Amino acid sequence: MKRFLSIWFPDWPLDRLRRLRKREQATCSPSPKVQEPALAQDPASPGQARNQHTETQPFVLHEAGAGGMRVVAANGPARAAGIETGLTLSDASARVPRLASAAIDRAADQAALTQLAKWMVRYTPLVALDGLDGLMLETTGCDHLFGGEQAMADAISTSLARAGYAFRIGLADTPVAAAALVRDGRPPGVGPAIVAEGQQREGLADLPMAALRLAPDTLTLLRRFGLTRIGQLYGIDRKALSRRFQSRQVAGQVMTVLDQALGLRPAPLIPLRPAPDYAARLPCPEPLIERDGIHAGLSDLTEQVCADLSAHGCGARRFTLHAFRADGTLAAVSVSAARPVRTPKHILGLFAETLDTLDPGYGIDLLLLEADRTAPMETGIRPLSTALASKAVDATDLAALADRLVARLGDTRVSVLAPEARHLPEAACRITPFQGRLPDWPRDRLTPGQTMGPRPLMLFDRPEPVDVIAEVPDGPPLRFVWRRVPRRVVRADGPERIAPEWWTYLGDPRAASRHDGSRSGLALGDPDAASRHDGSRSGLAFSSAPHAPEQPRQPLPPLGASAPAGASKTWLVPKMDPRADANHIEKARAALHAPRPETPSAGALLATSRPRARDYYRAEDAAGLRYWLFRDGLYGDGRGGTPVWYVHGVGP
Repeated sequence: MKRFLSIWFPDWPLDRLRRLRKREQATCSPSPKVQEPALAQDPASPGQARNQHTETQPFVLHEAGAGGMRVVAANGPARAAGIETGLTLSDASARVPRLASAAIDRAADQAALTQLAKWMVRYTPLVALDGLDGLMLETTGCDHLFGGEQAMADAISTSLARAGYAFRIGLADTPVAAAALVRDGRPPGVGPAIVAEGQQREGLADLPMAALRLAPDTLTLLRRFGLTRIGQLYGIDRKALSRRFQSRQVAGQVMTVLDQALGLRPAPLIPLRPAPDYAARLPCPEPLIERDGIHAGLSDLTEQVCADLSAHGCGARRFTLHAFRADGTLAAVSVSAARPVRTPKHILGLFAETLDTLDPGYGIDLLLLEADRTAPMETGIRPLSTALASKAVDATDLAALADRLVARLGDTRVSVLAPEARHLPEAACRITPFQGRLPDWPRDRLTPGQTMGPRPLMLFDRPEPVDVIAEVPDGPPLRFVWRRVPRRVVRADGPERIAPEWWTYLGDPRAASRHDGSRSGLALGDPDAASRHDGSRSGLAFSSAPHAPEQPRQPLPPLGASAPAGASKTWLVPKMDPRADANHIEKARAALHAPRPETPSAGALLATSRPRARDYYRAEDAAGLRYWLFRDGLYGDGRGGTPVWYVHGVGP
């Protein structure tokens, strides 16, 4: 059976403000936002010296509401003077002429309560906020770490009392019952209220109806019916109770809350964070200050967590070390692994990069190590050497290297290229964080009979336009000008045709614009050759690419004259008629220096532009440099003007 522990802070806004004031006084830096009177402990109550604090003069916190400013919190002297929550600030000032006040800061109160809830993780991993002034802890299976539920409640009480909070603690089988135990009207100074398992009906019977936190109008109506105790609802017929209320919905809410308190209906609990898969804690008899002590404690915790992981045959990919300081603050460091691990040496090596950033403060009295993102471990026999390995890359060693890099550089610093199901080479891969294994590329998944041409060593993000002289319709480039340098092709291989991604243009014809949206060219030789598909008539075509902005020259890898390894085709040697060579070169140079035609309008371009196929060629110039060029479009395909040539990469 589950067990829940409720902590209620009746004066939470005042407690937070008082602690803030003490820190400001300690640092000699008063805050200009909040003017608060001096706060002091009340020494007249020895049993509540740390739990029940009072101020030296009446003080209230106010908030804008219906009818003006209203009091939302009042200290002890203000309550003794007759100031209650909900009273207007003007009426409160009339009752106490020298009343000190300040505006409540809901955001700061919520942030401080959330921070305290994170600190409560030292007692149980499941901690949730309970309204604006309470916490709810699920303590199922955690009380034995402290010697029982009473000892656990006493330990929490000691920690909160040392911090100076006013609080009440209740423990029961349901969250609603635990919250009702702490709102029974008794002062915060009393000890924890604990109801044994299965004793909710008896434990809640004598509590006031207000402990269920019903709406004020509902409580007023129940009081008129003479129902002031929770136990009075046990024997009332539900239909009879519904007839007493004007609204069946209100009657249903009363019975729903009662059923949740008695465990007849579930009461959802939303913790701040999910419970870790595995965890180990190490209480420290003396606060840890030295680094050696923290390293030794982490080593012991790692051994415990790895033993639990090994017992269940799994590993974890994320480890978090929580350090609970003696002053009530919390520090944490986390490390991640690319693959599930459970080796203490490897985990300690990851923490070695970040553990020095952990500040022990005034001392650490508890260390907590959590393991998350667990998964089954891949077990197997490792080869004695890399020469005997069945794969060229050892996935375990690669993941260990990535873990060390991530621990030193950051979670998103280690990335790999993963394939994408796209036709265009520039879109056929993406950068993704390394997940412990290298992705499978299409070449590794090709079926027998499928082929794929070699890819360059360096692929440009954007293809760069070039001016090309090539044989039409499908001949390789003979000469081309790239980055203002003429290059003569001595060997070429291709074409490798890549079809356009037709599905990306459905429903949006504007997506068919190509690169910079301009095409121009000059056909040389037989003008009819460019319009024939069978290639029975041949000719030469000079394609003039649109102007591109000047780019810095990049170094290209010099390669030998031999064909690259793995090439499935024989290199072709492009030839030109020596008698026509000079004539073609002269016309090509004249075209290069001729005035550029005006760029066609967007409307005219969209009317004739369609997605076009690409023919890729590998070409090697006289200097031994190799390029990956493609012709965007086919002659006579009816999808635009003269095809344009681009350089897409360099290498084999």
